[in-house]
Amino acid sequence: MIGNHHLSKVVLLSSLLMAASSAIARGPAYSPPPQVGVGAQYDTTHVYVAPDDVDKFVTSFLATFGGQSTKQGVTTVTPTPSSTTSQLLQTPVGTVSLFGFNTPIPYPYGAERTGYLVTDMDEAIQLAKASGADVLVGTFPDPIGKDAVIQWPGGVNMQLYWHTTKPSYATLATIPENRVYVSPWRAGVFTRSFLQFSNGKVVSDEPRAPGVEIGRPNETYRRIRIESVFGKMTVLVTDGHLPYPYGIELAGYEVADLKDTLTKATTSGATVLVEPFTSERRDSAMVQFPGGYIAEIHAPAK
Repeated sequence: MIGNHHLSKVVLLSSLLMAASSAIARGPAYSPPPQVGVGAQYDTTHVYVAPDDVDKFVTSFLATFGGQSTKQGVTTVTPTPSSTTSQLLQTPVGTVSLFGFNTPIPYPYGAERTGYLVTDMDEAIQLAKASGADVLVGTFPDPIGKDAVIQWPGGVNMQLYWHTTKPSYATLATIPENRVYVSPWRAGVFTRSFLQFSNGKVVSDEPRAPGVEIGRPNETYRRIRIESVFGKMTVLVTDGHLPYPYGIELAGYEVADLKDTLTKATTSGATVLVEPFTSERRDSAMVQFPGGYIAEIHAPAK
């Protein structure tokens, strides 16, 4: 039997624990990182081609996917002196920022794979750094807003941009994949960093994905798929032993009918580098457009 003295101690301890729990419950709630993204239709794949190939690329890309181009202009998109043609190709399956430099391309331009529109440049840069990114090119003004270039762990370069006048683009019919290749040693830190920045989520993490997806049909590899306000990202974790053209493509475009799309592509000047194959409910192929841009194209398997 518990004595009155000991019973009082138990009651007192219980009261203290309840009070502590109540204080914790009343404490400040967890605040997630700010949402600095705008939408997948504002995320552009950066495509660099020689000036003589610009028009041929535009014709082929739009004939393949549909859509339209903004008016071509000549401008400076770097913080140091340079000159390039610039235009935006808006298609139902993804947006391309197309550059045809008339001057040598300053460092580190040409290595950034995408441009992400953000709500506030200062806030986005602060969040990127807090999430583990490096800032390769500090914020600078461009003709229509501000730009910066960041690098994620694993060596993945991206541009962040902000427009003085808020743009308004149509919602995409399908959201393209940003296809990122990283090593097994950096895959974890890259994924954590990008998730923190994007407020995204891992929708699948397959440690033994079919190797045919990276040109190694007799093996497996790790594939991580992420979704966020910035759209879709596929992280392909490999040892870098990749047959051409794997690892060179920047984006994967989802279409309704792969055979029909490939016919449009080849008819308009593109070349099929990897013939269609089926893997995990997806038909895929690799295509090179005039000017050298390589893309993965896929459709739900029939």
